[in-house]
Amino acid sequence: MADTLDEPWWETPGGTKEPALSDNEEECANTSETVQQTSSSTLVSSKKRKKATECFLNVEKAKSKDEKEIEMKPKRKRKKKISDLLTETVPKPGVPADVQKMLNEHFGAKRSVIELEELKLPDSCFLPANDLTHSFSSYLKEICPKWAKLHKKHTEKSSVVMLVICSSALRCLELIRSMATFKGDGRVMKLFAKHLKIQEQMQMLEKDVIHVGVGTPGRIKALIQQDTIQDAGHHL
Repeated sequence: MADTLDEPWWETPGGTKEPALSDNEEECANTSETVQQTSSSTLVSSKKRKKATECFLNVEKAKSKDEKEIEMKPKRKRKKKISDLLTETVPKPGVPADVQKMLNEHFGAKRSVIELEELKLPDSCFLPANDLTHSFSSYLKEICPKWAKLHKKHTEKSSVVMLVICSSALRCLELIRSMATFKGDGRVMKLFAKHLKIQEQMQMLEKDVIHVGVGTPGRIKALIQQDTIQDAGHHL
């Protein structure tokens, strides 16, 4: 049945009214709500702090692992260059025994005793070494005083009067510049592999008359194997 207008709508079906809260009870309820809110916020912030500290610790662990791996890796030793050895040692003029020692060290384990005896070179095969008081041009003038006549008589192709062997292309360029006063009108040719093709060098040696060849062992060996450099006009 529907409620009649005579029945009071604020009363419960049992006929009892809902009890109203007092001022003290309302204050207690409000304070409990604020306490719950603050406790929940502190829990959230503590979780965030824990996550932040955990992330920071993980980053530190990763850094420590990387540092340990770097320390564990062996450091590569830098190979000493010829310039480093020259700065560390006092320069001395070379002697024939130095060449013989180098040949024995290189071929000692590969050749027999008889073959090593055949590799020995007499002192007559060597010119007097530079006593470190001469420049390269003055040293060449001392060991080859008749250079002007030699290079004028030289008319053969695929051969040189003087062959200078260096350890690197840079050293070849240094010696070519320093022999400018010695060579006169003689022709000097670069015999190394840096920016120079072996086919071009072979064509130049076959077409032109070259007096001085300055190069590295590898390229000179390749040209000799191709019969581009012959011993016909070779003197030094």
